[in-house]
Order: sequence, then structure tokens, then C-alpha cells
Amino acid sequence: MPTRRTILTGLAALPILSAVARPAFAAGTPVQPDSLRTQDGDLVVQPVNHATLFLSFGSDVILIDPVGGGPRYNSFNKPTSIVITHDHPDHFDVPTLEALPSAKLIIAPQKVVDALPADLKSKAKVMKNGDTGNIDGIPLSAVPAYNTTPDRLKYHPKGVGNGYVFTFGGGKVYVAGDTEDTPEMRALTGIGAAFIPMNLPYTMTGEQAASAVQAFKPAIVYPYHYGKDGTEPQKFVDAMKSASGTEVRLRDWYAYS
Repeated sequence: MPTRRTILTGLAALPILSAVARPAFAAGTPVQPDSLRTQDGDLVVQPVNHATLFLSFGSDVILIDPVGGGPRYNSFNKPTSIVITHDHPDHFDVPTLEALPSAKLIIAPQKVVDALPADLKSKAKVMKNGDTGNIDGIPLSAVPAYNTTPDRLKYHPKGVGNGYVFTFGGGKVYVAGDTEDTPEMRALTGIGAAFIPMNLPYTMTGEQAASAVQAFKPAIVYPYHYGKDGTEPQKFVDAMKSASGTEVRLRDWYAYS
């Protein structure tokens, strides 16, 4: 199956370029990557499992929320950096990080950095809600990720976890982490691609996710972190049928063991 290419847009289309970034996967892996075209080359999106994904741009291979043990990543290019949203075990696992020693930078919230062993902590940079920074010149900002429904507040308190907005060649990518449809999410602008969670009780329903997406209007949205039964993504798709301007891309986030 060939890599799918799409223009990564924010508020306006970016120029189409001919360069193709090297995918962060090996041929024959269960989920093929998407290639999103920016004004400075292609951004390759590689789903891995649940909340784990690669974003590859030129020589930068960014791995987000790696868990599941080192062998899971044997078929992929080695990450040059790792970004972690929060400390829950389906997003943060020290043994997995220790099996990925090539990464030169780890970006994470304070609670994650505090839990790292000394050798990994020496590579780590703390980002808290609202912070901005960069990975080898790729800008990113930390967006608050938290629950808002009263009976879910215990899962993700405000101020602990991050979502992130990356800017690749002028195109913005939002990886939400574990969150509900917060005011900060709804206020985002110019997002080319968004990764939005939808599972209960920890994040939100498909309908909640659709309401938020219709507020900030990303060009492309990937439902992720949804559980193997796929119930909430289908609710999300149904709720998005009447919306325009956003392409929904369903991928199998549970194809890897």
C-alpha cells in the first residue's frame, strides 16, 4: 500500500513540494504511514499503538508517548527525540525509554521528568502548560490537557499533563494527549492535523470530540486513544457527517501487539 500524501493545511493551503520524507517504518508493518506535504517538505505520520506515534520531518524522527517495550520499535527508524504527554502507563514507560537510547532529547511534563532515572533525566527538558520551545528548530507549544467533567476530574487534573502543537514547515500538528474538550483546545487556530482521544471514562466521548473539532476546525483529524472496540470513533464519524472542512482519517491504532 503506497504512502498517502496530503497537503498539510492550516488557514490556507501551503505550496506542494516534490520532496518525500523517509518514512519512520519498515515495509510490511501493519499500519502504513501518511505523508502530509508542507512548504518545507513532507511530514510523515506513522501510527504505532493506542497513543503512540511517530512524526518524521527531514532528519528529525519524533516519537510520542512510547510504551510497550523495546521490541515494538525494532521495525522503525530510531527516534531522534521523544515527547511525552503525561505519566500514565499507557503513555510513559521507563523500560521502553531505556530501550530507545538513541534519542538525544526527551520533552515531558514535570511529573514525568521527576520519575525518570538519572541517565534519562539528563536528556530531559520540562515543558509545563503554556510553555513554548523547539526540537532541532521545530517549534512546539504545550497545551493544557485535562478532564472537565466532574466525575472524571480525578483522571487528569488540570496543570499536570500536556498536549502539544508542533509546527512543521508552516503546518501545525496538534497531539492532544489525554484530555476532554477544553477551552484551550477549542481556541486553537490554524491546525493542519489533530490527534484527538475518545475513550471513557478517561477522556471524552466521540460526540464531545466532534463538538471540539468543529470548534477549532483542523484540516485533518485522526481519532486515536480510543480502545479496541472502536465504539467512540464511530460516534465521532457519525457526529462529523454534517461538518465540512475537516477530513476524518481512521487508522488501526491496535494493529501492533
